[in-house]
Formats: sequence, structure tokens, C-alpha cells
Amino acid sequence: MTITHPLVVETLLAEARKHGFDQSCAPATGALLRTLAASKPKGRLLNLGTGFGVSSAWLLDGMSDDAELWTVDIDHAGSAVAKTHLDQRLRIIVEDAASFMQGAHALGQRFDLIFADAMPGKYEHLDLALNLLAIGGIYVVDDLSPTRGWTEGAALAADLARAIDADPRLVSLNLDWSTGHLLAVRLR
Repeated sequence: MTITHPLVVETLLAEARKHGFDQSCAPATGALLRTLAASKPKGRLLNLGTGFGVSSAWLLDGMSDDAELWTVDIDHAGSAVAKTHLDQRLRIIVEDAASFMQGAHALGQRFDLIFADAMPGKYEHLDLALNLLAIGGIYVVDDLSPTRGWTEGAALAADLARAIDADPRLVSLNLDWSTGHLLAVRLR
């Protein structure tokens, strides 16, 4: 399968390489994100872990013109690059993701799609992320397949899958595809 990526992705990847950042989302993950974003016209989307904006570029590519994307990361450099190269539907928040989620929850914020690509919202503070998910909203994570050099990753991924599977608010699916994905939809 050939995946056509948004043109800006090459620029963002080059900027990430200049900064020594090698954690940008894989093309297959980007294609999944673009497809899921397209399923949420006028949606409010949340990307936990901006990095250098690659996953945000994919999400924006699938979003309708009247949808909005919030992206959260504690790193100023990556967020600045994303702000320079991505469009006005993107709201960049430079803050710890756990603090952001606590504040957003206190304000009653809800999102139609959450891509959790940071430790907070994925392996830490999962309930905070799920509390921000709207009914019918999609929660998605990547990088669940074990990789060399990260031995605790398999245990974290298994714990995450068990927690999602046990949550009565969700219906979920593990995908053994690309870097390993988990999708969940909030029922109630």
C-alpha cells in the first residue's frame, strides 16, 4: 500500500531531525489518523504530544475546514516548529499534558478524537484522557508493538490494553499493524 502524505510532513520531519527528535509518527499511523479525523466533521480533536507537528499535520489533512485541533506538549522547540508550518485550525498549548487534561476536565471540555502520543494520557493519567472523550469519540494510541531497547514497553502496552478493555464506557480494538495501535470508542 502506498501512503501519500501531506506535503508539510517532509518539512516537519527535516526540522525534527535537525533537533535530534526521532519520535514522529509513522506514515501508516498518519494515514490512520487522517482517516479517523475525516470521520469527525466539525469535530474537536486533541493530540497529546505535539512533537514537531507530524501527527498534527496528518490530523489536519483529514479534518473538515470547520473542525479544530488542539495539540499539547511541554516542549517549546517542537511546538514552535508546528506553529510555523501548520494552519489556523491548530491550537498549540505548551504545557504538561497532565496539567492540561486536569484543567480541561475542570472546564467540561470534550473531544471527538484523542490521539494520545505522550506518556500522560497514554500510560499515565489514562482516566484524565478518557474523561475528555465525548460520547462517540475515538481514543487512539500508537507504538504498542514491542521495540528493541524498551523492555518495559511491552508491559506498559499490556497494562493499557487491559485498562481500556475493562472500562465499561468503551468498546475497543487492538490492531497488530504498523507500530501497534489501540482504538477505543466511548459509548457512555
